[in-house]
Amino acid sequence: MKNTGELSRRQILAAAGFIGLAALTGCGSGDDGGDSKDLSKKQNGAMKEYQAGQQFKASKALSFSMLHNDNPVYPLKTSWLFWKEVTKRTGVTIKPVDVPLADYEKKRSVLIGAGDAPFLIPKTYHPSEVAFVSSGAILPVSEYVHLMPNFQDKVKKWRLEPELDSIRQSDGKYYLLPGLHERPKAGYSLSFRTDILDKHGLTLPNTWDEVYDVLKALKAEYPDKYPWTDRWSTNTPFPCGALFMYLGQAYGVKAGWTYDNISFDTKAQKFVFTATQDAYRQMVEYLRKIVAEKLLDPESFTQQDDQAVQKLLAEKSYVISANPQELVQNYRYNLGKQVKGSKIEMVPVPLGPAGPVLLSGIRLENGVMISSKALKSADFVAMMQFVDWLWYSDEGQKFCKWGVEGVTYTEADGKYRLEPGISLMGSDPDAPKDLQKDYGFFNGVFTYGGSWELVSSNFSPDEKKFQDVMSQRKELPVDPAHPLQSFEQEQATLWDTPLKDTVIQNTLQFVLGKRPMSEWDAFVAELKAKNLQQFVDLHNKAYERYRKENG
Repeated sequence: MKNTGELSRRQILAAAGFIGLAALTGCGSGDDGGDSKDLSKKQNGAMKEYQAGQQFKASKALSFSMLHNDNPVYPLKTSWLFWKEVTKRTGVTIKPVDVPLADYEKKRSVLIGAGDAPFLIPKTYHPSEVAFVSSGAILPVSEYVHLMPNFQDKVKKWRLEPELDSIRQSDGKYYLLPGLHERPKAGYSLSFRTDILDKHGLTLPNTWDEVYDVLKALKAEYPDKYPWTDRWSTNTPFPCGALFMYLGQAYGVKAGWTYDNISFDTKAQKFVFTATQDAYRQMVEYLRKIVAEKLLDPESFTQQDDQAVQKLLAEKSYVISANPQELVQNYRYNLGKQVKGSKIEMVPVPLGPAGPVLLSGIRLENGVMISSKALKSADFVAMMQFVDWLWYSDEGQKFCKWGVEGVTYTEADGKYRLEPGISLMGSDPDAPKDLQKDYGFFNGVFTYGGSWELVSSNFSPDEKKFQDVMSQRKELPVDPAHPLQSFEQEQATLWDTPLKDTVIQNTLQFVLGKRPMSEWDAFVAELKAKNLQQFVDLHNKAYERYRKENG
């Protein structure tokens, strides 16, 4: 579970691509040579014959340094039960290097570039690990997953090999241990004031055509208002990042927070430039029509989140993007205080031309990088076993999420219930204790991925209803692996940013009506002048090379 801020940071990183540490990383190799294969002298504290489903317990007291992303919603406390219980169960003491959430990526880059990074570097979203590969500063962790039976078990059981292949580099290795999901988990969609819909005989939409019809009907009833105002436009390269993300999903294209210049065309069996696809243009045309007919507030693309929410609470609008937490803790809670009889619901992502699909690759989540320095430690094997238990075992994941049975929660028949007096994300506003703030559990540094049973164990009725529908949809194919060699990556990075900036700027100009759709071909020509074709060719060359070398 992630809060809104954490999700935004993830998508910002994804949109930012491979930029970040080019100046800090030099030439070199991520290959550790023969030393990486000889682990006989690195067994200090390790368990013999450690297996999946087994409680990891170091054979002697150990400690490992770890970069900690300090979330202001639940700032780190050394008194958290989490730290004490980890040591009690595993014999390992975590030594957190605390970094504020707002500075996490920058500080991580500086520490790695200076050779001062802790052994464990969690809360890392692909592809941000790529910036650290060529310097050899982080381990090719795929070389060591044989030390991680729980990780391997979940990859095999949930058939995650294609997803892992998608994050491999040109040497065939991957450098990030991602969070693993049994089933895709969607996060964002539209929410509607259902009491207003009921008042005017309207029903919740199932398709984007129906969304248009509902908005038109609301505009007819309230001609002086924009029926829809939106958010998640600041501190992100792609304004209205959530909206573009799930609208793009309905058209089968990457957009918003998930935008990437490169997409794989399954029919042509080659990579193409995302924003020049017909489906991308169709998505832009749909949103342009919504804005042109004054159904969507044009300030959505520039305003702060609080401004968008205040418009909803002041009944200046009736539709807004949501995630399950914002729906319950923000919109519904505050509307209930301000507007008597108000009701608001989040719908499954409306269907579009692509049909009932989900974004690709969302069964992988943020994960852990391992500093190359860790390989020199005599405790290396025990550390990998510890990582495997805490982040990837069923018991470790349940512990990180819910805490200690009988102290923070009880479990019966697969259902979890917080102990009286403990709240989680506003579940009991009057509770004196909070599972995150006071105990350190449900921390985004440790809590992600897992079985659907565990992931859904804290769903509110609203989220369960939403996820039950979304989880039945078909996941779009994962883009095949096409790792770039180091010199290719440097060139791709130089082309990627100006191309992406041009796409974002012009997408908004088209949507807001500041540029006519008749100039779409001119827009494509502008992209070509910024090395679009060379950029695409580079990725297709890498794809063909990897395909030939790996069958």
